[in-house]
Amino acid sequence: MIERLVPEGVVAVDAFEDVAEPGDLHPAEAALIARAVDTRRREFTTARWCARQALARLGAPAAALLPGPHGAPVWPAGTLGSITHCAGFRAAVAARSPAVAALGIDAEPNEPVPEGVLGAIALPGERRHLRDLARGTPEVQWNRLLFSAKEAVYKSWYPWTGERLDFEDAALTFTLNDGPAHGSHPAPGTRLGGGFTARILSVPPPAAALPDLPDRLEGRWLAERGLLLTAITVVRAVPGGRAGAGG
Repeated sequence: MIERLVPEGVVAVDAFEDVAEPGDLHPAEAALIARAVDTRRREFTTARWCARQALARLGAPAAALLPGPHGAPVWPAGTLGSITHCAGFRAAVAARSPAVAALGIDAEPNEPVPEGVLGAIALPGERRHLRDLARGTPEVQWNRLLFSAKEAVYKSWYPWTGERLDFEDAALTFTLNDGPAHGSHPAPGTRLGGGFTARILSVPPPAAALPDLPDRLEGRWLAERGLLLTAITVVRAVPGGRAGAGG
């Protein structure tokens, strides 16, 4: 399912149930979850299995995906990727770094965010935007989709720039494609999706000095099977062209 949100050249692998065993992990990865509860071990193992499958399809050598200084997995030289998991879903994407500058994916249940979370993640303009969207398409939990999209923004931004973003550092807007007209109600199980734009409000140095660093990122989202999926892909510049951001 996640493959529908990424462009050609990005390999995507997902799973709706746990398909890997602890023995499938690299010993260094297994050490990371040696004391974890069973649920955490299973989601970690299958998500790493998805990542390894994606790398294999790129022709990249198998390697342990270990967390870097801020927890993001460090991918083999010449590649980059992103991993996500939530209840009932695990996924990974990977690409060759000469072709893609940044990748970020996230998955969440299509359920309301816990009490108090929206106030911590949403700017005033975003809250107004989400209320408008909810009136037209209440089947999507827009507050949770905002959380997921911001996670995708941060997962793509930090490995690319080396700088972390806070929730208030990006302002998001969503569009709805392939869905019902405003005010109508799709049948249960209908697939909904669209795009989103993340306007980066503050880019501290040294990231601001990176060549062709955009002031906004373009992503895609999907609501299906009780899940909300988001993805951002930033394609590198090609000779005679410019870098683009999109999914």
